[in-house]
Formats: sequence, C-alpha cells, structure tokens
Amino acid sequence: MLKLNNKINIQIAALTVFILSLAVGCVPSVKKSYTEEELGLRKSTLYNEDSVKPSEGFFPTEGPGTGKTVERAFDNSPPVIPHDTANMLPITSAENACVECHMPVTAKDVGATPIPKTHLTDTRTGKDLKGKLSGSRYNCTQCHVTQAKIPPLVKNSFKGGFRNKEGKSSSNLIKTLNEGL
Repeated sequence: MLKLNNKINIQIAALTVFILSLAVGCVPSVKKSYTEEELGLRKSTLYNEDSVKPSEGFFPTEGPGTGKTVERAFDNSPPVIPHDTANMLPITSAENACVECHMPVTAKDVGATPIPKTHLTDTRTGKDLKGKLSGSRYNCTQCHVTQAKIPPLVKNSFKGGFRNKEGKSSSNLIKTLNEGL
C-alpha cells in the first residue's frame, strides 16, 4: 500500500508542477515598451533621413609608408590599412598598386607588411604559386580596410586572442589553416 501511495504522490506532484507552470506561463509579464526612436544606435526616426548625420570621423591622409601600423584585432585577422588609398583605386586583377610594396620580395625594403603565404598559395589545391599572387586574392579591400578614426557608438571591450606575440603583427594562417578538421 505504501508503494502505491508513493506512486500516486509522485503523480500528483508532477501534475501540480505542470498546472503551476501553465498558470505562470499564462500570466502576462510586464515589460517596458520602447519607441522606434529608442531602438538601435542612431536614436532618431526611421522614417525620415533629413536629420540623420554620420558620425564625425576621418580617414588617414598619410601616404604609404608613413602611417602607423595598427595591431591586429585577433590571431590571423586581416590587418587594417594605416594609410590613404584614394590614389590606389580601383584595384583590379590587372592593376593593383598594393602589391608593389606588399609583395614579400619588396615589403621588407620599403617597411611594408608583407603579403602572407596564404595569398601566394592556391588554397583550394594547396599548390604553392612560387611567389605569384593567387588570382582570388587580388581584391585587397575585400578583407583589408582603411582604418577610419571615428568615435565608437558603443563601448567595445573585445580583447583578441593571440597564440604568440608575433600574431599581433603577422599571419601564420598557412600553418593553421586545417586545424580542427
């Protein structure tokens, strides 16, 4: 008889928990509502662009070789461009001013960050291109951007992780490309 009562007690307890959870779920919670102007980062109406102004900021005007190198955000992240690129655009597969300074054979002499081995390798086949730029890597600004000096809209506390101190200024992606696979 005691075993039967325990079984019934467990079932009653389970049913009680179920009913209470239903009851709590049905009670509307009180939440603060927000206007459209309070949502997002710009704090103005979404229906009229007349009063919207971009954040004040500027791009570097220093020429190549004179800008201060910016530490990478995290291990193997594409470095940002610390100099003006206005006279270097557009970048095409036939005309690319970036490679004049950043190819490994000239980078050291001019003080530029050398193009990493991944850009000189066909990463689909793993074939070394013997110092030639991969056809899929000519569009530098696809990954690398000029570092604009703009005050942040929100505080950023992100701290990039680096395996070693060299990771802050160079890439070892060709060595770690297939890790974890």
